[in-house]
Amino acid sequence: MGLLDSINLPDDLKRLSRDQLHEIAEEIRERIIDVVSKNGGHLASNLGVVELTIAIHYVFDLPKDKVIWDVGHQAYAHKLLTGRKDSFSTLRQYNGISGFPRREESPYDIFGTGHSSTSISAALGLAEARDRKGETHKVLAVIGDGAMTAGIAFEGLNQTGHLKKDIIVILNDNEMSISPNVGALSSYLNRILTGDISTRIRKKTESLLKSIPMVGEPMLKVAKLAEDTIKGLITPGMLFEELGFEYIGPIDGHRVDILIDTFENIKKWNSPILIHVLTKKGKGYKPAEDNPSRYHGVSPFVVETGEPRKRHNLPSYSEVFGDTLIKLAKKDSRIIGITAAMPEGTGLDRFAKIFPERFFDVGIAEQHAVTFAAGLSAEGMLPVVAIYSTFLQRAYDQVLHDVCLQNLSVTFAMDRAGIVGDDGPTHNGLFDIAYLRHLPNMIVMAPKDEDELQHMLKTAILHEGPTALRYPRGLAVGVTMDEEPKTLEIGRAEMLKDGSDAVIIAIGNMVIPSLEASRILEAEGISVAVINARFVKPLDKEVILNFARKTGKVITVEEHALEGGFGSAVLELLADNHMNNLVVKRMGLENCLIPHGSQAILREKCGLNVECIADTVRSLLAV
Repeated sequence: MGLLDSINLPDDLKRLSRDQLHEIAEEIRERIIDVVSKNGGHLASNLGVVELTIAIHYVFDLPKDKVIWDVGHQAYAHKLLTGRKDSFSTLRQYNGISGFPRREESPYDIFGTGHSSTSISAALGLAEARDRKGETHKVLAVIGDGAMTAGIAFEGLNQTGHLKKDIIVILNDNEMSISPNVGALSSYLNRILTGDISTRIRKKTESLLKSIPMVGEPMLKVAKLAEDTIKGLITPGMLFEELGFEYIGPIDGHRVDILIDTFENIKKWNSPILIHVLTKKGKGYKPAEDNPSRYHGVSPFVVETGEPRKRHNLPSYSEVFGDTLIKLAKKDSRIIGITAAMPEGTGLDRFAKIFPERFFDVGIAEQHAVTFAAGLSAEGMLPVVAIYSTFLQRAYDQVLHDVCLQNLSVTFAMDRAGIVGDDGPTHNGLFDIAYLRHLPNMIVMAPKDEDELQHMLKTAILHEGPTALRYPRGLAVGVTMDEEPKTLEIGRAEMLKDGSDAVIIAIGNMVIPSLEASRILEAEGISVAVINARFVKPLDKEVILNFARKTGKVITVEEHALEGGFGSAVLELLADNHMNNLVVKRMGLENCLIPHGSQAILREKCGLNVECIADTVRSLLAV
């Protein structure tokens, strides 16, 4: 029985000696590796913050004190220490605990996260509410160096410094290496500079200088300039000081004793503080240490080797996208790939190696990515912006004003469209059709399989104007792909199967399940036509209206929110053409948040698998 077994809540942790905390850290790492190897999840980021998490819970009084984990994909140790140790084996499983902080799950999860760079702004809101209520607890925001690249992070820093709010921002920097000499010196200096004696001396000196008539203020300015100069020589914190923060660091994020000493000292302060902590992604698990990007988000793997438990011969949609873009870029030097801190996740990593001068990872800055692409297009380039559907939401204004209103040729490759699964509601791409199809000049399309994906990508890139191409997470279908991509006629649907009793009009990854359902129904004597719409905008009016008239019964199928989605577009088309005597059923996702769980389970629960489609057709024909 290990020490972790005795920890149910943070108060149990506080009873341990500092020496025992190292044992707890190792046990937490072992537990995280064990569960993630079975369930999948975010590994490298969680292994890197174990000591930091322990120190926070050891020093601060959670949940009275509040901590926000930016992005939230590094909160596994936090969950293990806050009453979820016994349920941790259900991580990211249907009806299990979430892989991200979730307010409904625990009072220790004060603010739900999943998209990056929001923690400082949220912490400022919590601190302002605290002060208005006359309370005195601490508010902490733990944010990574990657998340700090987003504009909203600096907006939060700027206002926090301006208001001089009592907030502690912990910058978890896992990109820098810790030089032994600089790290030791910096740790020592910070322990001295944050201690009570130094703080009292500094404040008394400041008061004394201010009290000296005529010369006191100039002397204070000289002293402050000297302090800043020395601090600038040994620390990279001048930027944060200019924004109104007391800067502490950089310190070794794996020295729990140094972290505790620093936190104990600064928790007595009541001004904005930024603590710069250096950590190593994947700490304690060599495969993740050696290749942290590969082990950022992982599927189940074998602990001994780090290799996936299941091997597939099929490519993922992301890989097909990346390979196709390479093929097209070899023939057209105007093609440029852009992503927002997700080169591996979007399939652009190989493109980056082959065309380094034509690849841009702008960091977690989706708004900038879109407007940067607009600028490239304005000068004749053909930018392809590869961003997950859920993250493109963050750049809606730029898509409209900088791309669509100028009718610029920017291609949006929206990976992870539809049900994403284990990552939960923050990552499901369920709203892109609704927020894109009404924009002027925008073309919206979705492939039924990987072969159609390569053709649509070429079509999108060569189209004169903005295009959005949405495709799902996961493995491709396994169809034989054409040797070369070809262009498709914009707005032309594909007739897959004729029928007379009803027509299924499907889009994207719902096309093949719809076709399978129609074949099941055909064996029962039910004749169902199936149309692969291909395009959400523009719709193929001729094909849709003809089959609506022919059958009188229409079923639309999409893996997207029903409100404003593909089915709504079809309904608008039917209404505009006075097709009011039809029986129409839209299949899609209801107006609710889809929880975490496997894609297969969630599609079954949401009524979007083959059996559900067949049952819907039977019910419609019974009307």
